[in-house]
Amino acid sequence: MQHTLRRCLGMARSSLTRLQPGAIMAASRTQDTGATSGFRNKQPARRSYASLPQEQDKKEQEARESPNRLPRLMDFPEIVWPSALNTLKNWITIQFIIRPYFDSEFQLKDFIYGAKQALQVVSSRLMGGDLDSLDKLVSPEAISELRPVIQKLSMTQRRQLEIKESDIYLSFPYQVGIMFDEANDKLQKRFVEITMVFHVMRGLSEMRERGEEIPWNMGTLPEYQDKVFICNYRFVKEFTAGQQSDWTINVANQFRAIDLINETK
Repeated sequence: MQHTLRRCLGMARSSLTRLQPGAIMAASRTQDTGATSGFRNKQPARRSYASLPQEQDKKEQEARESPNRLPRLMDFPEIVWPSALNTLKNWITIQFIIRPYFDSEFQLKDFIYGAKQALQVVSSRLMGGDLDSLDKLVSPEAISELRPVIQKLSMTQRRQLEIKESDIYLSFPYQVGIMFDEANDKLQKRFVEITMVFHVMRGLSEMRERGEEIPWNMGTLPEYQDKVFICNYRFVKEFTAGQQSDWTINVANQFRAIDLINETK
């Protein structure tokens, strides 16, 4: 009996030796170059045992997060915080280019106030799936990109899109840019493009009405993480001489801060 047990243990150790990482890498290289069938038969089994639990855990985690997690609305990098360099450039652009040459009455605080109102209107219509009514507020290219994403959202996800102006606790222009279109030799088109960032906490206005103390670091507290959203909206307006234009939105992105943190882990 003991002799038989020793033989079994010896065979087990031999099998474990063959499953060392170096052996697996060698088997993988051999398989890629047309190796013997022995390695081909063993390699899938070793790979499936190692990856199956991780893949299953990942799928289960995604399934738990999917009811609440918002997918990326548009192909645009997420912006969270201001840039000191951009802030300086923005001030120079407004003071020395926009006001003297484009719009002498331009005031950043007035623009931010209007941008907040636009965010409330657009987010409400995105929640309702009413993209056709956004033709005068959002560019056709942005609507075409948003439509298939909005149509696939669940009702739980759509409810997260609606933003109240009173729930915005931080807003700033991330970047102010000037663009020129010289496709027409006779007329040079000029555009101003402003990327806005909004930090939102759902239910903030109700908390204020109840007189509750609002923690300054609420974005880092677990009880508020599911309620904190960040919105990236980019506005553009044509300032070509003799042309009348309104501010329109060509980027509309909304995401939860906690989802972005989890992605970087």
